[in-house]
This record gives sequence, C-alpha cells and structure tokens, in this order.
Amino acid sequence: MNNDGYDYDLIVVGGGPAGSTAATLVAMQGHRVLLLEKETFPRYQIGESLLPSTIHGICRLLGVSDELARAGFPVKRGGTFRWGRNPEPWTFAFAISPRFASGGATAYQVERMKFDQILLDNARRKGVTVRERCAVVDVVEEAERVAGVRFDDEGGDRRTVRARYVIDASGHRSRIHQRIGGDRHYSDYFRNLALFGYFEGGKRLPAPNSGNILAVAFPSGWFWYIPLSDTLTSVGAVLRPEALDRVREGDRETVLRQLISECPMIADYLAEATRVQSGPYGDVRVRKDYSYIHDTFSRPGMLLVGDAACFIDPVFSSGVHLATFSALLAARSVNTCLAGELDEASVFEEYEARYRREYSLFHDFLVAFYDMHQDEDSYFWTAKRLSDDDVASAVEAFVQLVGGGGSQDHALLDADSYLRVRGEAFRELADVVQEPVSETGEDRDLLGASMLKEVLKEGVRMQTQAALGRNADELRPVRPGGLVPSEDGMHWRLPDPGHRDA
Repeated sequence: MNNDGYDYDLIVVGGGPAGSTAATLVAMQGHRVLLLEKETFPRYQIGESLLPSTIHGICRLLGVSDELARAGFPVKRGGTFRWGRNPEPWTFAFAISPRFASGGATAYQVERMKFDQILLDNARRKGVTVRERCAVVDVVEEAERVAGVRFDDEGGDRRTVRARYVIDASGHRSRIHQRIGGDRHYSDYFRNLALFGYFEGGKRLPAPNSGNILAVAFPSGWFWYIPLSDTLTSVGAVLRPEALDRVREGDRETVLRQLISECPMIADYLAEATRVQSGPYGDVRVRKDYSYIHDTFSRPGMLLVGDAACFIDPVFSSGVHLATFSALLAARSVNTCLAGELDEASVFEEYEARYRREYSLFHDFLVAFYDMHQDEDSYFWTAKRLSDDDVASAVEAFVQLVGGGGSQDHALLDADSYLRVRGEAFRELADVVQEPVSETGEDRDLLGASMLKEVLKEGVRMQTQAALGRNADELRPVRPGGLVPSEDGMHWRLPDPGHRDA
C-alpha cells in the first residue's frame, strides 16, 4: 500500500470496451490503475456492429487504430434497412464532418473476442495492471464513500484492495451496480429479447455496401444480419417479450429457423448457409431486457459506466458507442479529481448529465424509428391498440407507452408535450425513411435529418479531438452551470466567462 493509504488511484471492474477505455485514459495521465476482469480473454460477447466515433475517435485516442486496421475487420460504410413502407431495402452512408469525409465516415463490424482483446492488451501496454479471473463481489465503503472493492482472485481467495475511485464497467450483469444506490428501471416498451446465432456461407449485400449491417423488419420484430468476415455472419431476431414463451416451448435452434422462414429477405440471404455448431459461435443464444437505465450513475468515489448504467435497443448499433463514450466522460471526471482541479460533485454531475443526454438522444431516435415499422401486425403497432386514450396518431400512443421508462426526460411522460418538442424532427426523419426507393440499396440522406445529426454529434466531437489531438469545438457547456472539456480533452474545466450559459 502506498503512503496515501490507497493501493491504486482507480479500480475498474470489467475488461470490455468501457472498462479498458476508462482504465487506459486514466493510466495515460500517469495514474495507478487496476482493472479486474472475472473472465479470461478472449471471451465471447455480443455487440459486433460499431459506429465511426468508436473507431476514429476512441480507438485513435487509445492508440490502437493501426492494430484495428491490420485485424482485417469488414468495413462498414453505413446501414442497410428493409424498414418502413418501402418494399425495397434502402441504405444510409455515414456522412461525418467534411474534414473526415475520406477516412472518418466508416466503421467496422468486429468479432468482439478479437476487438475486446486488442483494447485490453493495449490497456496493459499503457500501464494498467490487468488481472483476469478475478470476480469482484462487493465494494469497500468508508465514511459513506466507496474506497475500494472485494474480489475473489485467480485462486479463489477473497481479497480487498483500496482505491480513490472505482468504476463499475462490468456490464448488464454487474454484481455491484446496486451499491451505487437507487434501482435499475427497464423500459415498459423496449423490453425486447434477442434470439441469435452465427452462420457460415450467407449472402452479402452488393458492393460497396457488403460490409453494412442489414436490418430487416418483419411482423414479429426485426432481424440483424452482420457480416463478421467473408463467410461468417451474426444473425439475430429482436422480438417482443411474449416471444420468450415461444422459445420455451421449442428448442432455440427450431425457433430461430422458424423466425428466419417468416422473414423472406433473411431467409434468402441464408438459403445456402449453415449454422455454426461448435466453438464460441456454436450456440443459439438469448438476451433479454434490452433497454434499462439506473436511477443514478454515481455516488462518492464510484461511477457506473457503459451497460452497468444503461442500455438501449441496438437497432442503430449504439452499444459500444455508448460504452466507450461514457468511459471517456468518466475518465475525464476521474482525471480531474485526481489532479485536484475541480470538486468531485461537480465533475460527477457533469458525467451523469452528459451520459443521460446521449442515452436520451438514442431513445428519441428509437421512438421515431420504431414508429415507422409499418406492418400492421407488428408488435410495434400494438401501442395503438393497447392505449386507453383516443389519441390522434399511433406515434402518440407509442410515446405514451414508451414514455417515462427510458431517458427519465419529464417531457416523455406527456406524449403531447413530447411531440410538441420533437414532432418536427419525427416528421423530418419519417420523410427521409418513407421516400420511395427507386432501386434496391439506394442511399438515403438519413444523416441529414436533425434527429440523427443530434445522435451523432458527440461522436463527431470525439473524432475531432482524436484527429487534432485537442478539444477544438466544444467551448460552451451543454447545460446551465456545466463544464467543458480541457484543451487535451482528458479533463473537465470551467467554461470561459463569456460562455457560462448553455
């Protein structure tokens, strides 16, 4: 133990993208960081489709861009959707700031075992002490403050280690997230389940979109179709909770095959494919309770990061973005506290406000996007039938049903007020999506819609910081009394006197 009474400045629980990112960005500032991971890497994980902000923002800040380029992951230039009234699939391409038009408007489809290993190995190289096969079982509390963790080490012995700060980045199965206080709230409507497996030999979209994620709506929900290599494809159905009974009645393999047969486009793409039967991709898996958010993301000495704090339905591939974005915000907060620059309460408040804001933007986008799932037999339209109110439109019923579960934005509790604020953005997005398609795969200017511009705004800022090596475009706080990033983007600071208001 060091003279300050702490073994480390920061303990990070969980070695996925959120944990490895937060640990690395704090260690790069010269601080003592311990990362505890309960499994042995490489390990299986879902969440394979990434956004440009992670690749060209976070990964560049971490110094792994070249390694990712050498990994041979399929390049994703956008997304292709069979969604809305259009009978033919349509595509959007990432259109980031013009300064990144050549190199920053793409992402990767990744095998998470490989991607997460790259990030964790990089954390080691950057000075993080990484211990695998160490399961954290509780936090250490001192004077109502989190001051460390208790964990079972590689040999099964119970250990206690102290630190100034603890970050829980251990995902939706976190064993310690409840120690933050409050409860985890699941969305009343986005409480879906996913049934998914892996296939060899599936078709690919025509070039240049062969690396895109394909999302196809069908009456029971929607399918993802993600190319992970020239031959390997991740295929999953996102379904209403009632479908769990269907899974229980039959084996998962049979149910997945039945669902595929109900979605002609996916059935065609898999017509000559075979499901992987062995190894880490050999199981047909289920994940439940897709969308949730915790009452609070922080307490003295501790932060929830990534899926430990919240998660949203993955139709726009937001999972790793939200995880790594929150890790950057958390690292700024911890770095600022360790440097003695600002008080803990204000930087933790900044962290939570910004992460909730980003989550809310994705939540709003999903409300709008799911309302355009036009099949009248679809469960997305059951909101209209379930509503007790004689509302004017399905979207109002949908908002009332989705309502307060997700972002905790009070506007969402009242569909009328919510639509007054967001209605124009909803209509703008609908106009883009519902425009007739003249040919399969035709590009849509989806990113021209104001709602999606808002969704990608923070990602563009991350890319700007990574490309320029400094914070160049965020000088005003995002909320009254808020903070702004430092010049290097690794701390928080007070805004300049002329920029105190959001």
